[in-house]
Amino acid sequence: MPTVFTHAVVPLAIGIALGPRAIDRRLLLAGAVAAVLPDADVVAFKLGIAYADDFGHRGASHSLVFAVTLGLLAACFHGALRSAPWKAALWCFACALSHPLLDALTNGGLGVALWWPWSDARLFAPWRPIAVSPIGAGFFSARGLAVIASEIRWVWLPCAILAMTILALRRAVSSRP
Repeated sequence: MPTVFTHAVVPLAIGIALGPRAIDRRLLLAGAVAAVLPDADVVAFKLGIAYADDFGHRGASHSLVFAVTLGLLAACFHGALRSAPWKAALWCFACALSHPLLDALTNGGLGVALWWPWSDARLFAPWRPIAVSPIGAGFFSARGLAVIASEIRWVWLPCAILAMTILALRRAVSSRP
């Protein structure tokens, strides 16, 4: 899995680039939480739930069903998020879905149960350039630093380029007579 920081980078970069008129700060924060939330499943380890189980790490919480559920929940709280219901739902769904899609690009673990509950299959992307993050204290090691470097190269940098491109396009459009 990418680190919790990297999962939040995707919605933060895109949301900031789109601007507060498109994505209110509350909705932006909700999207960052939605992008990180699937990894709350690491609690399963403490509960004796095996990694490969449906509710183990990268299981049900890394599925389309989970992303849809977070989107619907966001729609229910659209007023607090200062957004239209459809926008809150779509934004939080997309942010939550970014999590398993990034995890599928990592070079370790068991893959993601994207199609749970219809399939127990754990999937990886055909191309897996992101170094998988160690869980727990192993993060604070040489391997953890290598993971951060991998994430900067494969996620942070592309997000920054995308955000700068969106900002430049927004500015170009708004400066037109």
